[in-house]
Amino acid sequence: MIVDSQIHIWAPQSPERPWVRQEPHMPVPLSYETLRSMMADAGVDAAVLVPPSWEGDRNDYCLEAARAYPNQFAVMGRLAVTDARNKAALEHWIEPGMLGVRLTLHHASDQAWMREGKLDWFWPEVERLDIPVMVHGPSVIDELGAVAARHPGLRLIIDHMGLGREHADDAMAAAVERTITLAKYPNVFCKTSAAPCFSSEPYPHRNTFGPIRRAIEAFGPKRCFWGTDLSRMPGTFREAVTMFTEEMDFLSQDDLEWVMGRAIAECLGWPATA
Repeated sequence: MIVDSQIHIWAPQSPERPWVRQEPHMPVPLSYETLRSMMADAGVDAAVLVPPSWEGDRNDYCLEAARAYPNQFAVMGRLAVTDARNKAALEHWIEPGMLGVRLTLHHASDQAWMREGKLDWFWPEVERLDIPVMVHGPSVIDELGAVAARHPGLRLIIDHMGLGREHADDAMAAAVERTITLAKYPNVFCKTSAAPCFSSEPYPHRNTFGPIRRAIEAFGPKRCFWGTDLSRMPGTFREAVTMFTEEMDFLSQDDLEWVMGRAIAECLGWPATA
């Protein structure tokens, strides 16, 4: 079973669906029907859909995909977390197709939210309701460690091994070392997603192997999730799979079973595991 831990899909821009932040990763929208065809070609069984930030805090298109193909797609949805009035929305957040919340804390507009206390209301609520949270926040790794310590019942998933755009090539190793300081918290998980995006080398991007190995050794394969962030990937979808399954000789078959799909399935309760 191969499960991609992060793929953005989106519909064309329109007056009803304006892009509210940066331009999308690709000039042509990635529909879920197109994605299904790409997954079949790459040998990927299922994917966690992450609504893109340029569409704002909306989840409708990804949920449409999950409801159309519930065994193939599920969603980590967006929520306007700086507004504590959204506390009520969390009470009914987990619905068919919805697995949890995904936060982006790497834009100029949101990097300071944690330090300013704007999410203080959010963490105890998602812990109480047992809602898992994925976070892309390269500049707030230390703060996320403090959250994990205060809320041991919270499933906290770190996107892209804690890497940001500034952590490519030689800068990757030090950033991953900082992220693996969170491995001591058993409620923290690590997505080894988007690794080729941080390499200027051609496939199989061997300069990423050392940091990936460090992350998997630190968190263990049962807490690491393969993924692509497909819409900004260099190379092909299939290469993103074989980079792990055929090129990383330090991963055993048991390691691959967990990292490529079983670990995220058990963490999120989707899709059904063997």
